[in-house]
Amino acid sequence: MNNGSRQTAGTRKIGMAGPELSEGERSEPERNGGPAIPAAEQAGPKVPDPQVLEYPERRRFTVEYKARIVREADACTEQGQSVALRRREGLYSSQLATWRRAYRKGALAALKDDKRGRKQIKHPLELENERLKKDNARLGRRLSQAEAVIDIQKKLSEILGVPLTGIKNEGDE
Repeated sequence: MNNGSRQTAGTRKIGMAGPELSEGERSEPERNGGPAIPAAEQAGPKVPDPQVLEYPERRRFTVEYKARIVREADACTEQGQSVALRRREGLYSSQLATWRRAYRKGALAALKDDKRGRKQIKHPLELENERLKKDNARLGRRLSQAEAVIDIQKKLSEILGVPLTGIKNEGDE
């Protein structure tokens, strides 16, 4: 029975030398979060799992953390101190530059926006200008439609011979 290709419950051994697996053990890690650890090993000190996640978790920074880092970076006076700070905290220079800009713009309120994607910060006058431009374009379309209807009515009255009274154009005096 031990001819190099025997099968047991849940394991398959194909003529290669390797660790013997007892029944119920798998040669690959469990799919739901890493290898199954026997109960005897769980009692000892925890060792960090070296397995790389398929999808890394996005880091989230609190407002207080961002403000503290900006203040620490601004307090750096010697060459290389801010680089050491960024390396210690695991930050990119672009992150620090963005946080500095936001901090100077509106301090803690500006640092709060944690949504992904491009930020749209517009002045209220810009928003009103855009709204008025849209309204103007809409009213221009309605005016051209009204003028087209009036032109059709004029042509129809000429064809039918019905005089239009009381309608004056800007050119008619």
